[in-house]
Amino acid sequence: ITHSFLKKNRKMENLSKIATNDGHGENSPYFDGWKAYDENPYHPINNPNGVIQMGLAENQLSFDLIQEWIQKNPKASICTKEGISSFKDIAIFQDYHGLPEFRHAMAKFMGQVRGNRVTFDPNRIVMGGGATGASEILMFCLADPGDAFLVPSPSYPAFDRDLRWRTGVPLIPVPCSSANDFQLERRALEEAYKKAQQANIKVKGLILANPSNPLGTLMNQDALTTLVSFINEKNIHLVCDEIYSATIFRSPEFVSISEVIHDPNVVCNKDLIHILYSLSKDMGLPGFRVGIVYSYNDAVVACARKMSSFGLVSSQTQHLLALMLSDEEFVARFLEKNTKRLAKRHMLFTKGLEEVGISCLRSNAGLFVWMDFRRLLSEPTLEGEMKLWRIIINDVKLNVSPGSSFHCFEPGWFRVCFANMDDHTMEVAIQKIRSFVDPKNESLVK
Repeated sequence: ITHSFLKKNRKMENLSKIATNDGHGENSPYFDGWKAYDENPYHPINNPNGVIQMGLAENQLSFDLIQEWIQKNPKASICTKEGISSFKDIAIFQDYHGLPEFRHAMAKFMGQVRGNRVTFDPNRIVMGGGATGASEILMFCLADPGDAFLVPSPSYPAFDRDLRWRTGVPLIPVPCSSANDFQLERRALEEAYKKAQQANIKVKGLILANPSNPLGTLMNQDALTTLVSFINEKNIHLVCDEIYSATIFRSPEFVSISEVIHDPNVVCNKDLIHILYSLSKDMGLPGFRVGIVYSYNDAVVACARKMSSFGLVSSQTQHLLALMLSDEEFVARFLEKNTKRLAKRHMLFTKGLEEVGISCLRSNAGLFVWMDFRRLLSEPTLEGEMKLWRIIINDVKLNVSPGSSFHCFEPGWFRVCFANMDDHTMEVAIQKIRSFVDPKNESLVK
């Protein structure tokens, strides 16, 4: 083992610091849970004792709707006899601005998701290789290595990879508390900003996910207005990750930052406002790698477009999606049915947990719940949370993600995804949790 370790280290010495540093965040419980699933995946027949994947925020509830549309629209694919005539035009070199019809359809879809209360300019649509690529592009545009961004916590674990790994941009957590349902407070922002200044760290902006990952909650108009006031006062950027904006399954409705800055009563320097978007969650298409930077800053749009050449969306994907997203009737039907399916799955899952005394943070969006396992901790510490997580992975055979991997400062919270499995698997997962929290198993838990 020592020889192998030394050999590996010698090989690593010949690589770049960017490639070999720990900034990717792969060595964390969040990704370790995925590895445990990959090594022993659950299957109802072939491997019923395997690990059930509940750590992946993936929407598999509405694939049938998209498949049905594709079957009815064979011209959308350049690989069918109906669509082959477009093959040459799509297969040849495409400008990194993207297909005009794709950008127009994407802008139209973003507006439709937001109830057409705001419109989006196709000329501000910049492509990236998924939300990961889009996020990194934006960081390269906004900050130099060493410049920092404030991030409300709990926060998405892969922000560490997407935003700071290769850019060298530190992320400063802004702690939120369960005492007020993890709502972001102006006081906490001010305190984090002041501490950064005292440490001679230049804060270039604030980034947050709305709807929240991992909380599944929304920021209302007043909260967003407060954020705009804060970043205007400090003259720093505001990046809103809105990739879950069509996953709202009950009131209140989603309010985009784009709506807030168009309010005539809100004073805002729009050059400081930027939106990240993708089709990974809202349409359940993470494999299509469709990421979007939408900025109200002309210089950012120009710079981001040049950088996007390193991670473009396939022209075949753009071609198909341009036709699909332009179909307003299909989009409306998809959004309506997907919302109902998410609501039903969320209700069934949370009700199953409530029946055994497990509560979750009240939420109305996303593909997951923020589950409260604090009463099961052997001690209210990070070590206690890790002990509980290992039991859940190794003995209960569920991959759920511990709160500490989301930079949560309160031990005992776990994110549990409910939309990436069929009904049977969900029932099995609930039954596993039921058995686990049964008082007869207290020795196992503690």
